[in-house]
Amino acid sequence: MVAGPTSTGPGKERLRLWIRLLRASRTIEAELRERLKKEFDTTLPRFDVMAALYRSPEGMLMSDLSRFLLVSNGNVTGIVDRLVSEGLVTRSRRNGDRRTSMVRLTEEGTKSFATIAAVHEGWVGELLAGVSEEEARRLTGMLKSFRSNWEGRE
Repeated sequence: MVAGPTSTGPGKERLRLWIRLLRASRTIEAELRERLKKEFDTTLPRFDVMAALYRSPEGMLMSDLSRFLLVSNGNVTGIVDRLVSEGLVTRSRRNGDRRTSMVRLTEEGTKSFATIAAVHEGWVGELLAGVSEEEARRLTGMLKSFRSNWEGRE
């Protein structure tokens, strides 16, 4: 007899948790994507790139940016190229090395992101209005400790 999935036990509860986290994440992400497109004619990946650069005013290496966002260099390069052409980001060579690029928000990019981020924060607050501040703090702490248990594994 081959063992199959069980209907009870800790494994099943963890599976239910995973499905709920995934469903919540996808639902909120879809709503944020739609709102960003409608209100600012932008995309969530562009927002994410600008958010990472906003947190690092001194700039980031392209490789560090893609690693931080957990996406390929190719994905980030296309987004950065468009942001550069729009005057929201600058790209420069690091110490004259042609293989490494440093990117940072321009003054216009910083102002643009700050505007979008304030509205985005309000949307997230609205979408998670059913979660109290204390519950949010507790869940955040639980997820941080969970992440620390596996993030270094390869």
